Amino acid sequence: MPENTIPKEAAYQIINDELMLDGNPRLNLASFVTTWMEPECDKLMMAAINKNYVDMDEYPVTTELQNRCVNMIAHLFNAPLGESEAAVGVGTVGSSEAIMLAGLAFKRRWQNKRKAEGKPYDKPNIVTGANVQVCWEKFARYFEVELKEVNLREGYYVMDPEKAVELVDENTICVAAILGSTLNGEFEDVKLLNDLLIKKNSETGWDVPIHVDAASGGFIAPFLYPELEWDFRLPLVKSINVSGHKYGLVYAGIGWVIWRSKEDLPEELIFHINYLGTEQPTFTLNFSKGSSQVIAQYYQLIRLGFEGYKNVMENCQENAMVLKEGLERTGRFTIVSKDNGIPLVAFSLKDHSRHDEFELSHHLRQFGWIVPAYTMPADAQHITVLRVVIREDFSRGLAERLVLDIEKVLRELDALPPNGKSMKRSADVANCHAALANGHVAKKLETDKKTNAIC
Repeated sequence: MPENTIPKEAAYQIINDELMLDGNPRLNLASFVTTWMEPECDKLMMAAINKNYVDMDEYPVTTELQNRCVNMIAHLFNAPLGESEAAVGVGTVGSSEAIMLAGLAFKRRWQNKRKAEGKPYDKPNIVTGANVQVCWEKFARYFEVELKEVNLREGYYVMDPEKAVELVDENTICVAAILGSTLNGEFEDVKLLNDLLIKKNSETGWDVPIHVDAASGGFIAPFLYPELEWDFRLPLVKSINVSGHKYGLVYAGIGWVIWRSKEDLPEELIFHINYLGTEQPTFTLNFSKGSSQVIAQYYQLIRLGFEGYKNVMENCQENAMVLKEGLERTGRFTIVSKDNGIPLVAFSLKDHSRHDEFELSHHLRQFGWIVPAYTMPADAQHITVLRVVIREDFSRGLAERLVLDIEKVLRELDALPPNGKSMKRSADVANCHAALANGHVAKKLETDKKTNAIC
């Protein structure tokens, strides 16, 4: 901390000058998070920036807006609500907090049932795919729940429902399905998972439920794929989380978790406090938080309505197809993502003999583009992909511009001497395939640290 004060103009200029070196959020194609909102919504957010949302007695209208958002999202997810019945849910800082809350509810319900039956309740587990976001690993580690992951395989980069159900046992608190994998945007088959789990529950006498992590897909599926059954229409789906700051079209800092019914949220997890002016219930991991994002979510829901969200999502999907077709025309890439799912394009180089995806990602930064490159989880670590997320502010013109810049980078890389690491990586991947084909014991290959290909 400086010893002396400085003029406010100087402080502003110092920070403003440094921030100029940050990247352009609209060119950050790694992020699912919203980077643009209408000026009218910006004004509402700034007007509420000094409101602490947790003080419900002082800001009752903000609380009411949150409750309206919960109800609208619950109906969007086909929650079985009566005509005047209020939905059960809460706004969170993001899907990470929402998942923690949902996981705690499942853990407590499982423990209560096991206690009532006089059975051990000290070894809970949760079944997911290896493609889950890191927040699921955090939940498992922070709250002492074993994480049982279904490994992926080349060409199939989401959780296999059949393999997931095979991992289920009497200690499983829930199976978590992802509606929109971070890796390639694909929706997992929640309907098949529900049907297989009903069968296993009936055979075993267990009562294993489903949580749907719809962080990215919750604001996609209802508008682009209304007939797809993934939500509360399926009886074993007990809770759903969604990120308002992704395709909910709000700046970073808002998520939602919705429960099927009051019975699915144990009462002992809800705290009742009265030291802020009146008695109020609270079920969140943190206490204080800003009101701006809640207000912004309400603005988007009433401003756009079903029609507006549908138009935005259709436009995102069309721009994703423009980018996909442009990449295919180069003849240099294999498309890893699916046409049906999150509006994104995941792709890999067909030829790694000279250069790899990490080099392409690095060189695209000279044009301002932030395009992530990463390896797939087990057992598909030898696959490396690049991913472009199509958000509301990513236009057709930008999609066409990105393809042109990718072609420029490829020409530049082709003119360079072959990268020794890339050549070694290609050899290692070939050896990996051969080892797998021969049934050899898995081993870690000595590859470039970035790719970390594992066989």
